[in-house]
Amino acid sequence: MTLNFRRSRGAHRRRHVLAACALALAAAGAAAQPAASPAAPASAAFSPASGPGLQAADAKLGEQLAKTGKPPQVPACVGCHGADGMGVATFPRLAGTGVHYLSEQLQALADGRRNNATMSPIAKAMTDAERAGAALYFSRLPAKPRYAPAVAADDPGAWLATRGRWADGIPACASCHGPTGQGVGDSFPPLAGLPQAYIEEQLAAWQNAGRPEGPMDLMRGVAARLKPADVKAVAAYYSGFSATPAAAAATAAPSAPATAASGAKP
Repeated sequence: MTLNFRRSRGAHRRRHVLAACALALAAAGAAAQPAASPAAPASAAFSPASGPGLQAADAKLGEQLAKTGKPPQVPACVGCHGADGMGVATFPRLAGTGVHYLSEQLQALADGRRNNATMSPIAKAMTDAERAGAALYFSRLPAKPRYAPAVAADDPGAWLATRGRWADGIPACASCHGPTGQGVGDSFPPLAGLPQAYIEEQLAAWQNAGRPEGPMDLMRGVAARLKPADVKAVAAYYSGFSATPAAAAATAAPSAPATAASGAKP
């Protein structure tokens, strides 16, 4: 009875996660269809939207903040995230990330639901309109492609990213973030090319309730099931994505890691 219950609960969790990610993928596909009317210019207001200020978000205001900031409390965003928004050193990429996701993160940093020594005081010093404008501006910057690293077929990070470990209730990262880590729709952000230290820091924050659960309340539960070795492996895998295609990148369906084949879990 206990074994059957555990299997039933695991299957239910798997169906829940897959259904949630399927909805996101379907929404992203619908959003990618040609619009019936011409696209609005970059400076136009963004609509529809949710969150403070998003309905009247002004990309021009966001561009001004990105390039010149609002001294002394708000430095120029490009100083840390790059003029192209693709990130610098340990600072993450913003370009092409969903406007709702970026807006939600800035709002969470401003109201204390997410804590970061660098970004929290900056977000608090911004108005709702400024946070919405910055989110809209960076969401419209074109993202440069990132290519999967050449890794061994049994690389544990690649395995978790593309297959997950359902025995422990861990879905594949690709289920929600896309097969190449490019992000899906407006809610699931890109992972490909993010700095390893940044990914590790965010997973630790979810494990310690240091940031909101994320889209569809998935990430805190997923992060809680990751072992320290898992965190390092998946962070190393996604940080290995680069601007240059690898000579022999891992496929989307790698062989099981040797530890898994022997009965242990990667």
